[in-house]
Amino acid sequence: MDRTLHARRRSFTGRAVGAQSTVWRLDGVMLVAVAALSVIGTLLVWSSTRTWAPGSTGLVKKHLLNVAIGAVLCAVVSMIDHRLLRAYAPVVYLVTLIGLGIVITPLGSTVNGSHSWIMLGGGFAVQPSEFAKLGLVLMIAMLLAQPGEGSDRPRTIDMMFALLAALVTMGLVMLQPDLGTTLVLAVITGSGLVIAGVRKRWIALLALVGVAGAVSVFAFKLLEPYQIARFTAFLDPSVDPRGVGYNSTQALIAIGSGQVFGKGLLDGGQTTGRFVPEQHTDFIFTVAGEEFGFLGSVTVVALLGVVLLRGLRIARQCEDRFGTMVAGMIVCWLAFQTFVNIGMTVGIMPITGLPLPFVSYGGTATFANLMAVGLLQAIRIREQAFN
Repeated sequence: MDRTLHARRRSFTGRAVGAQSTVWRLDGVMLVAVAALSVIGTLLVWSSTRTWAPGSTGLVKKHLLNVAIGAVLCAVVSMIDHRLLRAYAPVVYLVTLIGLGIVITPLGSTVNGSHSWIMLGGGFAVQPSEFAKLGLVLMIAMLLAQPGEGSDRPRTIDMMFALLAALVTMGLVMLQPDLGTTLVLAVITGSGLVIAGVRKRWIALLALVGVAGAVSVFAFKLLEPYQIARFTAFLDPSVDPRGVGYNSTQALIAIGSGQVFGKGLLDGGQTTGRFVPEQHTDFIFTVAGEEFGFLGSVTVVALLGVVLLRGLRIARQCEDRFGTMVAGMIVCWLAFQTFVNIGMTVGIMPITGLPLPFVSYGGTATFANLMAVGLLQAIRIREQAFN
């Protein structure tokens, strides 16, 4: 009897200590930065949507719910041994392909020119292309993490399979069409090949193929008219300031009007007047620039930089090749999306419809971003456990 009780106590104590040690292995700096960005994002969503209707708080409440669900998903993913995901990567990838396939059927819905959504009812929708980023990260890492016999580089056949997986995913996303997400998937693929140590001649060849593909897209007019208009506005915003150049022009006005310290939360004239379209999603950085000023904008950029640097640290310290690849591709994905989103608001990048990670309003995007953070935490936890 006493022996059984002692065993139960020892088992309970072991689980308690294990849970405590897991918490201590988390990257707290990254989590604090992500939490701060989520709080700032919530304030900016509230400011940019409160004038939609008298007493309107529906969207900010929905955003808070999305962040809460995303936080739970982040916690769940962080508890999974990332090495187990290597075995299930094909399943995750296949599920994302099924989601992308459903989107291009009559079951999909069109929002802002892209047939990218599956409506669930009750005002909720799912955008499978966001989860496709995670699926592609895991699939490429699984295929390229194992080097060929007698070499530290992946086998050519594995690289071909990785490229095939990427092309299928990007092809389905382009059918929607969603150029911004396709570019993110291309960056994920390219970064995966580089991290895996693919020979430079292959990288150069693929870069040439990518350039040829981009030229072909324009030459054969495979883009939608509104996508071509976005590039036209990027090259010369003054060509049509009330038409295709309107978003870029108003975004610069909003950010510039904030000056150093900003006009204050809820006091931005451009934001209150809704002069910049999609200020709660793609152009949320303009709200930060107008209401929080230069210092507030720099704070947002600095917090995003902290997340990326901590992610790079996890990738560098990971001794597991699969974990290194997953962490590295996630960092490249978030870095590229951050650069493009902020760049398009200040006029150095064309408008591509990519949200700002952890800040912009969004359901599926929020879930995918926080699950990516969960993956980074899972890699760190397992590495700390063996060091």
